[in-house]
Amino acid sequence: MGIFDDILSRRREEERIKAEGRLPPGQSLTQKFPVLHYGPTPGFDEATWDLRVFGEVEKEMRWTWQEFQALPTKTLTTDIHCVTRWSKFDTVWEGVPFKEFVKLFGLKPTAKYVIAHCEYGYTTNLPLEVMMDDDVLLAYKFDGKYLEPDHGFPLRTLVPKRYFWKSAKWLRALEFSPVDKPGFWEQAGYHNEGDPWKEERYDRRGFLF
Repeated sequence: MGIFDDILSRRREEERIKAEGRLPPGQSLTQKFPVLHYGPTPGFDEATWDLRVFGEVEKEMRWTWQEFQALPTKTLTTDIHCVTRWSKFDTVWEGVPFKEFVKLFGLKPTAKYVIAHCEYGYTTNLPLEVMMDDDVLLAYKFDGKYLEPDHGFPLRTLVPKRYFWKSAKWLRALEFSPVDKPGFWEQAGYHNEGDPWKEERYDRRGFLF
């Protein structure tokens, strides 16, 4: 297939997906999986890695990498959308369903927001009700293989109904908070909610919508 045939094929695929109502406004289809993040890719040491939960929980807990992988998982096929205007369709992920994960430690009634804490101090925030959707995972596999380091290995959140910066790479802790705590990109001017169907890309502090 020549380059022009490839372009035509991608345009036809994009038009088909638009017709199905799956492409949010301002987005374009990609077959690639672009790598976008701030700062270097962290290393992984299984001997020291853990995941912890804290804040408005009934029981603070930690899991080693082996303990976390022993938790029940599910496989999910979903579309993902980046704030930089690319969308990738029918991506396949495997991980621990968030709504099942929280049953392991219990939430207090005061838990209203989830703050993802990642390597290098990166954070991002979402309302608990968004995180409790059936399609939210603590994901560690993509297309049947462990995540590539640049895509968040060993663990990331997957929140398909929000722009992809809300799906936090290199996850190390989940904080359950009674108040909202805007994260790294939110404090830098990204929209606090990040709904791709509403084009909630940036806030009003001098940024274009």
